[in-house]
Amino acid sequence: MYIRPGGPELILMDLELHHRPVLVPETLEALNVQPGGRYVDATLGEGGHADAILKAAIPGGQLLGIDADPEAISVARSRLGSHSRSFLAVNENFRDLRAIALQRDFVPVHGVLFDLGVSSLQLDAETRGFSFRRRDPLDMRFSLHQTTTAADIVNHYSESELADLIYYLGEERSARRITKGIIASRPIATSSELAEVIQQTSPRRGRIHPATRTFQALRIAVNDELSSIEIALEQAVSILGHGGRLAVISYHSLEDRIVKNFMRMQSSDCICPPGGPVCTCDHLATIRLIKRRAIKPTGAETEINPRSRSARLRIAERI
Repeated sequence: MYIRPGGPELILMDLELHHRPVLVPETLEALNVQPGGRYVDATLGEGGHADAILKAAIPGGQLLGIDADPEAISVARSRLGSHSRSFLAVNENFRDLRAIALQRDFVPVHGVLFDLGVSSLQLDAETRGFSFRRRDPLDMRFSLHQTTTAADIVNHYSESELADLIYYLGEERSARRITKGIIASRPIATSSELAEVIQQTSPRRGRIHPATRTFQALRIAVNDELSSIEIALEQAVSILGHGGRLAVISYHSLEDRIVKNFMRMQSSDCICPPGGPVCTCDHLATIRLIKRRAIKPTGAETEINPRSRSARLRIAERI
């Protein structure tokens, strides 16, 4: 395991003044971060992982950070000001990862990191509508250049469209009942209004707030997250040099399933349907799995950072 001098505890302590990224020591090991390496953080956020990677890559390390959220880019640039000569932040969507890297002559690289899902910066922002705990506009866009908002979906989708979206993208079993409540309460303008409607139609059972899965579904739909992940993973492998690492942290089963299936397929020499007499696909593996099972946060980390509970890290290496 590669750990920079001072150990993972010092890295975590260094990051406590800001948003706390998950699985930091595990991510450094997953990427096999080395001095002088070149890395891409495709989900820069507030720069927590980027900061740890850059410190572990001293001397001579470089990092390209990508985020669709201009607020995240601004925060990360300020936070990582001491790394200005080795860090470049780009305000674009990671679904264009390959083009972004090629335009900056940042190919090949030693590692690519994805930390999927919504960040604490977005959850805590008062004008974005990601959190159901405040009376914020129902927006949920990662980038203001996007046209569709959560309010558009909530107030204008048909009952069947909205119910299917909540059921499939939120994995919400009460989707039909929640949808009927939403339809009867239209127009809904704020996140707290929507959360109240959901709570009235589907009361809390257990520790998870009844609005959690519906908000997840809306966020995924607004930002077209699932298709973006599939597109970006392929591009990430294409910019890795031989022995380069791909590390992906996901937070719910839909993301993790995409990552798991992608890595499984790309690490196989044959992807023909089972039962065929001979291979006809001519597929060749491009990566190998470093670990077959996802890495999860320790109990100590989840106690310090409850948002890390659902995190799952998967790792592959370019061959």
